[in-house]
Parts: sequence; structure tokens; C-alpha cells
Amino acid sequence: MAVNATRVSAGGALDVLRRAWAAQQDGGLTSSWMLHGRPGVGKSEIIAQIADEIGAELYDLRLTTIEPQDLRGLPFYDHDAGKTVWYRPEDLPDGDAPAILFLDELTAAAPSLQPTVYGLLQERRVGRHVLPSNVLIVAAGNMVEDGAVAYEMGTALSDRLIHMIVQADAEDWLKNYAGAAGIHPSVAAFLKTRPDLFETTESALRKGEAIACTPRSWRRVSDIMHLNTPKPARQVMVAGTVGEAAAAEFLLLADEIAATVQVEAMLQTPRADRMELYPANLHGLTALVYGLLGAVKAETMPAAIDILADMRQIDRPGVPVAELGTFGFELLIARAMDNGWQAAFATSEAFAAYQSERAAAGLP
Repeated sequence: MAVNATRVSAGGALDVLRRAWAAQQDGGLTSSWMLHGRPGVGKSEIIAQIADEIGAELYDLRLTTIEPQDLRGLPFYDHDAGKTVWYRPEDLPDGDAPAILFLDELTAAAPSLQPTVYGLLQERRVGRHVLPSNVLIVAAGNMVEDGAVAYEMGTALSDRLIHMIVQADAEDWLKNYAGAAGIHPSVAAFLKTRPDLFETTESALRKGEAIACTPRSWRRVSDIMHLNTPKPARQVMVAGTVGEAAAAEFLLLADEIAATVQVEAMLQTPRADRMELYPANLHGLTALVYGLLGAVKAETMPAAIDILADMRQIDRPGVPVAELGTFGFELLIARAMDNGWQAAFATSEAFAAYQSERAAAGLP
């Protein structure tokens, strides 16, 4: 049975859940949510991020590892009352603090577990235990066509949820996730120019290949690139994460970037002497932008602003340096605001000149 819901990026799903939480706090909407999506698309990261944003404790239940009695709790006989009562399981929220109950791998859970989950999703209760009003319930799972272990979702379960299909979107990931997550500059630069290799699950299934590129696998490649690993071992690690073909193309670019991008040197070099340090091509300049995001601190923010502003002056035929500089400023401003460093923009002559030029050109 197809899931006839709207497809959204990870950033789009996160925004919907932000609004769902706000509506629930206002008493306007209390519902349970379902994130469908291929393995590695970022469903768990969305839940972790919304929990962090709203200051909620995250109760992460992997439904493939539990039995119905694990949700109901442990029974014992109350001799005074003459009845069997239940100890509530610690995996269910019970308190005044904000919480998220994350029912992961819902579509892979045993069908025998579904009746127990029905009550959580619709009535927000299991047995006599009722979830507090400050609990946001979100489920997630893969679809049958994703090549993962999954059961068809019956109508009795489906009707208890508001559904979204999360799909990989390289632009959304690079703009809203990569910088804050510390994604390695070579990974960001590669995916900026090869977004077609951001998520290749469908192609891998068609070819009968076990390894596919996914947002999760590229995050793992980023972790590998941050290690001080000899080149032969690094090649094996990356190929085992995204497949040989994608790894070969990526590693060629990564070696080129490592030889030409000098982020720390640019931050420490006087402004008048920086021009010769700018990379020669689009890959290098893109890696420079993401490298700045990862390396910048409060004290080096003025230098980072100067580097992006001066990017307009470099001569790189065929490279959209102005657009790349603007993209870099969008990311750097977001990074500054997250850390309380935005005052550096108000006092920067380079940024003021950049804004004046854009205004003169009729650009926002």
C-alpha cells in the first residue's frame, strides 16, 4: 500500500515538527506523527534535533527489539486490593518536563506489537498509564519499496498518524545541517557539485549493490576524513561506506582540496596578503566556505567575514564566485547567530561594503 503523503526534505520535516510542538503547547493540536523514509535519510537526526531545540528528554524506543509486555509493564498481585496491577516501564515519559516519545522502526515491528502501539498513538496511553500533555509522539520507519525490513502499514495503524515522507535533499542538507554538524569541507564541497550522489539507494537496489550513498553514510565519510588515517586505510573505509565508484571520485577531490585549501593560514594571514591563498577552482572555493564554518571562532569571525567579502575580487573564469560568496555569508551569519557572534557583522567594513554593492545591484 503506497504512502500518499507529501514528500519533504529533512529541514522541511523539522519545521513541521517545530510547528506541531508549538500547536500542542497551545492546545490546538495533539496528534502523533510518522516519518517515512529510506534508511539513512536522517529521520533519527530530525528527532534528536527537535528534542535539543525544545529542551525535551528523548525516549527512543526501537520497536523491533521489544515485546508487547515491554510497553505494558510488569504485572504484580496487590494482595490488599485483591487485583493485578502494573509497574509502568521506565521507557515511557512520566513527568512535567517536555519529552519526545520516538517510536522508531514502527513499520518493521512485529504485527503482534501493533495493538499495544495503537493506544499510544491515538489515546496516548498504555493500560492505565496516560502520557502527559507535554509529550510529543513521533514514529518513524522505512517503506516496503526501500529494500529494508518493513511490513505494510494497515489502515487501523495508519489512521492514527499524520504522515510525512522524508526524502534526501542535498541543498537542504548542506545549508541547514552540514555547517552546524561540522561536516568535513571535502564532503560538503563534493556534494555541492555532485548532489546526484547524495542519495543513491534506488540506483543501488536496481543494480543489486549492497552499499548506497545516503545522508547517514556521508556523515560517516566526514567522520573518517576527520581522522588522521593513512591514505590506503582511508580509501578502504570510504569505499566501504559509499561504494567504490563514489569513493574513487570523492577521494580524488579530497586530495585536491587538501593540497590547495588553507583555511587556518587564511584566517591568520593579513588581509592584504590573502589573495594568493584562494583556491583555484569551484571545489576548492566551496571547501573553503565550509572550512571557514568549521574553523571560525569569535576572535576570527572578522577575518572570516573579510575572506568571504574579498572572494568577489578574485578572478576565476567560469566560477560563480559572487554566488558562492553570498551562499557563504548566509551560512556564516547563521553560524554567528547560533553562537552569539553577530556583532562582528555590525562592525565589519568589508560586510558593509558587500551589502552596499548588493543594494546598488538591486539585490536583497
